[in-house]
Amino acid sequence: MTAILAIDQGTSGTKAIVVDDADGTVAIAEETICPAYLAGGGVEQDPHELLDSVLEAGRRAISAAGRPIDCVALANQGETVLAWDPRTGAPLSPAIVWQDRRAESVCRELTAHAARIARRTGLVLDPYFSAPKMAWLRRNVTREGVVTTTDTWLVHQLTGEFVTDAATASRSLILDLDSVTWDGELADLFGLEEERLPRVVAGDEIVGTTRAFGGDIPVAGLIVDQQAALLAENCLEPGTAKCTYGTGAFLLANTGRNAVRSAAGLTTSVAWRIAGQTPYCVDGQVYTVASAVRWLRDLGLIRSATDLDAVAAADAGGALCVPAFAGLAAPWWAPQAAASFTGLTLATRREHLVLAVLQGVAAQVAELCSLVAADLGRPLTRLRADGGLTQSATLMQAQADIGQIPVDIYPHAHATPLGAAALARRALDPTLSLEEAVGDWQPATVYEPRWSPDRAEEFRTTWAQAAAACADKGEHT
Repeated sequence: MTAILAIDQGTSGTKAIVVDDADGTVAIAEETICPAYLAGGGVEQDPHELLDSVLEAGRRAISAAGRPIDCVALANQGETVLAWDPRTGAPLSPAIVWQDRRAESVCRELTAHAARIARRTGLVLDPYFSAPKMAWLRRNVTREGVVTTTDTWLVHQLTGEFVTDAATASRSLILDLDSVTWDGELADLFGLEEERLPRVVAGDEIVGTTRAFGGDIPVAGLIVDQQAALLAENCLEPGTAKCTYGTGAFLLANTGRNAVRSAAGLTTSVAWRIAGQTPYCVDGQVYTVASAVRWLRDLGLIRSATDLDAVAAADAGGALCVPAFAGLAAPWWAPQAAASFTGLTLATRREHLVLAVLQGVAAQVAELCSLVAADLGRPLTRLRADGGLTQSATLMQAQADIGQIPVDIYPHAHATPLGAAALARRALDPTLSLEEAVGDWQPATVYEPRWSPDRAEEFRTTWAQAAAACADKGEHT
């Protein structure tokens, strides 16, 4: 039997699970991380806190599992970057989180090159991605050391290696999407031409060994978090899609070996590189989901996320929310957009506002589903869903109603580390097919649409007008 320690290093915490072939998930440990939200759109993390959380969560999971570990796998945040000293491993800057908007000035300077960047990378020129943040760090914080995504630094701390996986690299704006190699011309555009960039590795490649968790343990299964969840949810065929409802919502759809350039404002990335093959995926983002729920909590409208279903009204009473608390992503790409509520009257109560926020999240995801369908040339037939907020029946039913699509709830709370573990399993046994490494699953719950198509279309039309107004206002801020 093979036991794998799979670590999901995320925005608000680090989760470590131990999973083996015989007993499934046998131990879980979590460590909370508190990002700092700064004026001017800054979002930072303490690199030492990131590393400590990985080590502590991993060691606690191993202790609870009570068995030897055969491999360590690591899923990462994707676009969060930091500067660090490659000789000592010491961080030279805070970690600049994927939500950070301070690199907008870098992107504005490159507006004339946006179309060329999109053709080569499959991405939209936006500070969400890695290279603008790297450039901002170089301009404003330090010219010393190297500047990379956090996965490279964490793997270096564990193994001494200098690598990143293909999926994470494809979120940078400086990777050629077709060849999956660093693009020197794009690096030059961002002022990163002199940077030492990590070796791009496959997800099923053993990149080194670590003694951080006892013994010399192989490290493999490197992947960006959202693609890891796509893999875990068995979205292995073109046209299959999932949405993760976490700090934000992230919808990804497998496009197979076709690195489609979205005509609908989505982004295209490497899904994973495995067994010498590179499937791709299109994706769209909703920046604030759990963070919008925290906003409701901080205002005292709910006590916690577990109150959502009890508090939310059966009908929003005309209240409509565009939850653009950190701007709007695809298809608007309006980073300065702000959240809005419309349709409020003196009869509006907290339960209406809570439902309006949840419906606003679902409406954004529904828009993404439509954009994915346009790129695929056919509608999605089902949506697989994971993440903490899938526990809200109100949100998931709103998703089915507004999107007019059945929603299958992934039965495990750990899709991201389970996806990383599947890659590690393949690294240890290359004779396994990807399907065998991932395994099969059945949905815990299926939400079928209850709204009529006409009602859903009317809601989405009204909501889209409100979203367009937010995006337009953001452009003129």
